[in-house]
Amino acid sequence: MTSISFSLNNKVAIVTGASRGVGKAIALAFADAGADVVVASRTVPDLEETAAEIRSKGRKALIVKTDISQKPDIENLVKQTVKTFGTIDILVNNAAQLVVSLPSKLRDDGWDKMMNINLKGCFLLARETSQVMIEHQKGSIINIGSVAGMMAVPYESAYAISKAGLIHLSKILAGELAHYNVRVNSIEVGLVKTRMSALVWKNPENRKVWENNIPMHRIAEPSEIAAVAVFLASEAASYVTGASICVDGGAVLAGFNPDIMGATLPEDLRIHK
Repeated sequence: MTSISFSLNNKVAIVTGASRGVGKAIALAFADAGADVVVASRTVPDLEETAAEIRSKGRKALIVKTDISQKPDIENLVKQTVKTFGTIDILVNNAAQLVVSLPSKLRDDGWDKMMNINLKGCFLLARETSQVMIEHQKGSIINIGSVAGMMAVPYESAYAISKAGLIHLSKILAGELAHYNVRVNSIEVGLVKTRMSALVWKNPENRKVWENNIPMHRIAEPSEIAAVAVFLASEAASYVTGASICVDGGAVLAGFNPDIMGATLPEDLRIHK
């Protein structure tokens, strides 16, 4: 029987949105598994903290300031990674933008911002990174999606649509890149304790509403998402591609009730009868 390995020893990984939350948790988990990590986001001071923690684990870290909505930044991220490490084994498209608004009240620039970061930017970075992976005939691309992309969520309309697109993009890329031994998968994240979702989990009443609607009755820790990312990046997932893995405590099974969840939002964002 072949032994199962979750090791990422001597692998080189890019993690976007690595300055905090899920992205930081994934970057640190990769370092724990043996990878050198390129951390990217728009906020360098926070990246320095992440990089310092990676180095304290005995791994190398490279900071590249990156706005994933800007193509030149994406090209520079790939260029700097290859220049420093010579290859790219793993890409985690984690950077994302969330604007909470009803579709009828969503501004054009809000829509554009979420599409450019959550979908177009992920596509461009996957495209550029995959060229390196194809050259080396191996690689793993992990797109951080959301259960919002699997449900009709009126308060997160553009965000949900961008994440639905990312889920489908992952499957399309998986089919194309499988021929080159490059795997592409997505993780559909539920409610996680990050700054993006602080409006929900830091308010005791709001938190209780959401936890009651989640079958496992709790909110995820970033490390629980990172654990799945390590699996997908490792040889333990060597035959996994095109998969969409929900890490949501069963939230997608319960569905989204706009009346219940809308009650946790500020008055001006709610649907009124």
